[in-house]
Amino acid sequence: MARSKSSNRWLQEHVQDEYVKLAQVYGYRSRAVFKLKEIQEKDNIIKPGMNIVDLGAAPGGWSQFAKPLIGKKNKLIALDILSINPIDGVDFIQGDFRDEQVFSKLLSTLDGAPVDLVMSDMAPNMSGNREIDQPSAMYLGELALDTAKAVLTKNGTFLVKVFQGEGFETFHSEVKQSFSTVTIRKPKASRPRSNEVYILAKGFK
Repeated sequence: MARSKSSNRWLQEHVQDEYVKLAQVYGYRSRAVFKLKEIQEKDNIIKPGMNIVDLGAAPGGWSQFAKPLIGKKNKLIALDILSINPIDGVDFIQGDFRDEQVFSKLLSTLDGAPVDLVMSDMAPNMSGNREIDQPSAMYLGELALDTAKAVLTKNGTFLVKVFQGEGFETFHSEVKQSFSTVTIRKPKASRPRSNEVYILAKGFK
């Protein structure tokens, strides 16, 4: 099957991408690790003794990076519709977290442990059509925020990938209502032409 020009361009960029090469060198599962790593270096959101929920975790790069930072006794629960190869010390739940059974499984795995950080690097399967992709991306952001509100402990932290465009300002305002401080981060590992940014919200009310 012939590839489109845009997928050829993506493939070429991906192969030449310094973060793809670095991920291979360090044994990380994806280049996305470097986005979280940069935010961590700047904002120190992952600390020893924390419990974390990682939404849309596949292929598992963020969980792989975060788990050693929180300590062996603490919980890191990763959720995704796609399966991931096991990560030592990470509880993985496969399924759609909108599903009541999946959410119940999350709560039973937490077993009353407070959640200090909810992080989401979710993105829809991009069609290339902004009118379809942008609402889909904002919807995933809303779902992540709903989950954060449901499980975060007081003063907890929320990190979510969103795309600037229609619905962004409304969502940004919505996050501000539930958290004390809200900042926007654009890590160097985010491709410059991408309109993706990360909303980092601290101090869950």
